[in-house]
Amino acid sequence: MQHWQPRGRMRVRWVASVPAGAAPRRRARAPEPYTGPPFYPTPPRWGFPNLAWRRPTAVPGTASGAPVPLRRLRMIARNAVTLLWTLAGLAVVAGGAEIWRYVLLVQSRDSALSPGVVGASDALVLSFSLLTFVMALFAIAATVWWLFVARSAAADEVGEEPPRPAWQVLLGTLVPGPNLVLAGPILAELEHATLRRSRERRPRPSRLVLAWWGTWLLNAVLLVLTVVWRMRDGVQADADGVLLSALTDLSAAGLAVLTALVVNRFTRLLAPIEGRILRPLRVVKVSGAPDLPRRTRPATASR
Repeated sequence: MQHWQPRGRMRVRWVASVPAGAAPRRRARAPEPYTGPPFYPTPPRWGFPNLAWRRPTAVPGTASGAPVPLRRLRMIARNAVTLLWTLAGLAVVAGGAEIWRYVLLVQSRDSALSPGVVGASDALVLSFSLLTFVMALFAIAATVWWLFVARSAAADEVGEEPPRPAWQVLLGTLVPGPNLVLAGPILAELEHATLRRSRERRPRPSRLVLAWWGTWLLNAVLLVLTVVWRMRDGVQADADGVLLSALTDLSAAGLAVLTALVVNRFTRLLAPIEGRILRPLRVVKVSGAPDLPRRTRPATASR
């Protein structure tokens, strides 16, 4: 019996319940012995899809034990490495075009040059310089995207937060000036996390990271020096500017190659098993299974 008093007067509510032991108890059935898998007189119309067994994949809206950030990391790393190697090739060609222009400038001191040769040199320099610049934008965007995903994946692996907030990473990678100082430590911290080292230990960058940082600084110095030198007047200043442009393109190619190696190494440390390496699992042989009785197929049964 329950009592409550909402506003001023008492109300009574009667609730009837079955007393304990009044309901009949169900008898517990003994478990039936296993007689083997079921068989049917005719082939059933239901069944499993004709697919090989495979590992579970992530389904949107459902819980999955597979590491989704690691799969994203492999995909983004594959695209970033492709863009970086393409950038390296374009930068090498652009640097070679600048060296050819420098050779033509040296030859023009003693003899006249063919207009066709000069036009071909100018077209090669302009086209590959533009292609290198556009490809560099795509490569930088893909690499920065990979960097953020790699930071998240590394933090999830060790169960800790990334050592730096996102705005510091953007400042240290995209803003000229601060990126010369912060790019190396950010990469060293990511390497420290990918190696599953303790946060109490100080990050010690590897030779690959140090070589990348040195090439990054060299490329930035050459780029600033080339821009400043291009502002000077005179034939010798133009020739020196062409040579500096060639060195800048070649250093950019080296930086792209080292960045691709860094992306590959860190990705393999975080996700050592790639999807293309795994072979699909399939049933090859079943041994030790008992023979099951089968009924004789009726002659009138439809196939």
